[in-house]
Amino acid sequence: MLGELFSLAIVLAAALAGGRLANRLGYPAILGELIAGMVIGPPALGWIDNNELLAVLGEVGVLLMMLYIGMHLDLSDLRRASLPGLMAAIGGFIVPAGLGFLLMYGTGHTVLEALFVGLAMGVTSLATKSRILVDLRILDTRVAYVLMAAALISDLTVLVVFAAVIGTEGGTLTWASAGVAGLKAVAFGLVAALVGLNLVPRLSTLLGKLERGSAFLAVVIVGVVFGWAAELAGLHSVLGAFIAGLFLSERAMGIRLSRDVQRMLSTVSVGLLAPIFFVTAGFQVRFSVFRTDLLLVLAVIVVATLGKIVGTTLFYVLGRQPWREGVVVGGGMNGRGAVEIIVAEIALVQGIIDQETFSILVFMAIITTATVPVLLTKGVQWLRRRGELVKAGSREGTIIIGAGPVARELGRILVEHEPVTVVDTNRANLAAARADGLRTVFGSAIEEQTLMAAGIENAAALIALTPNNEVNVLAAQLANGQGVSEVAMLVTDAEANSFGDILEEDGVDRLFPGEVDIMAWDHQLATGTATKREHVVEEGEDTEWLTRANREVLPLAVIRTGEVKPFTGDVRAGDRVIYVTTDRNRVTAMAGTDAAG
Repeated sequence: MLGELFSLAIVLAAALAGGRLANRLGYPAILGELIAGMVIGPPALGWIDNNELLAVLGEVGVLLMMLYIGMHLDLSDLRRASLPGLMAAIGGFIVPAGLGFLLMYGTGHTVLEALFVGLAMGVTSLATKSRILVDLRILDTRVAYVLMAAALISDLTVLVVFAAVIGTEGGTLTWASAGVAGLKAVAFGLVAALVGLNLVPRLSTLLGKLERGSAFLAVVIVGVVFGWAAELAGLHSVLGAFIAGLFLSERAMGIRLSRDVQRMLSTVSVGLLAPIFFVTAGFQVRFSVFRTDLLLVLAVIVVATLGKIVGTTLFYVLGRQPWREGVVVGGGMNGRGAVEIIVAEIALVQGIIDQETFSILVFMAIITTATVPVLLTKGVQWLRRRGELVKAGSREGTIIIGAGPVARELGRILVEHEPVTVVDTNRANLAAARADGLRTVFGSAIEEQTLMAAGIENAAALIALTPNNEVNVLAAQLANGQGVSEVAMLVTDAEANSFGDILEEDGVDRLFPGEVDIMAWDHQLATGTATKREHVVEEGEDTEWLTRANREVLPLAVIRTGEVKPFTGDVRAGDRVIYVTTDRNRVTAMAGTDAAG
């Protein structure tokens, strides 16, 4: 046991180091974990090999990870993507999958091996792209919606086909075995749907009455039971856990509780147990394929990449959409990730594919995923230069959480350009906001019904601007879960590190960076001891006094090329920055270049 525990410590340390390095380089942690497994395992240094403890923990981690993925997927992404977008997503799956199947079958591999390689080529990893979409600030564009739909379609398709063939015996696919396995999958799907549609909503009502830890445990039990049922049906437990996650949606559980449970699931699975699976998956890779099957490895990578781009573009054009956007979407869809590796590892364990084929799939995943940040970034820049980066949907307007003097001041700036709704539990603040021409909603911002009344489903942006950090964080999470593309929240320097994961993972901007005493600024604005000013940033100007909020200066908004946004620390030459200040000397000194607000 001591040896197994020491092996576990080494694997966790390797996963941590590999994952963090991959993230620093702009790639998903799974790539770093796979490479770490190759380095410390049999493929390279041979320090450690798989054992029973690692295998069990890895399997549990993958089960919980698939439960998390199921909960995290948003079926409304299909609706947002539009019919042409769905066609592109389908084309980006079936073309590389079909070409991959033909390539492998034509080189002497079995039908089942060729099928699994084709599925792996068709996969589109959402986790690979989500951070890039946030960084590029394109979450509200048609490109982003098509990419999200593509990931959803590919995940569902891969798992359905996987379920239909996983029950085959001896790695041989026949019409009879496929038919039996297909019937098992359909029967399980029907029973799961019956249970999920009738019992899970009742369970969700019960979950809403539990505290977060108990709700998390109950969700895990549901996922494990569905996994057990899948095993009874001759399928694999990961499929059952994934389906359980789809039924345990935000709509069924409620946004706030669902987000809390998802974060706990992510921490336990993605953050702790699943990395064990991916590190040990790296143990199975063989570098010898570069010596024995180099041409096949290169062919798989090239066909997977070109198949994605050509397939997406072709179906995009058939849907009467611009071909350039299709090329960019195809490049963004080129990444593979967790679902592909999980399915490939299961196929390897069951003898459906051999270690050489598995190694080819892993190297294909690593190399194609490495292209996504470059292809997507360059592609989005290309569309922006040509004015062809199209917004999706009809979201408009901003919701401001809090109606204090600072929030109202910001609302008065924004309402000149777009509709603004403020939410607060203070009726006097709301009355003052109405006098300023702002729409108001009374209620708590951490209650779903209040945000629905404020129009969260159609809002383009949300600004959480209360003195309570916890309320700001919860409101930001709820907005993110409702698909609001631009979310900013106030958080002090002292609390910024605590909420860093929310700012980073969910793409939430930090409002007014610096040490802000919002209650003090509310008082100064209410008593007239603070003055609103504007300043135009000049080329090469030292803007340190402006970019960090403090006791003398509070930047509220920035106007750039006619678009007004809340201030989040990004300042460029030519920007008009609207700020309030209590420093009379600075106001006097800047009088020659500032214009009174």
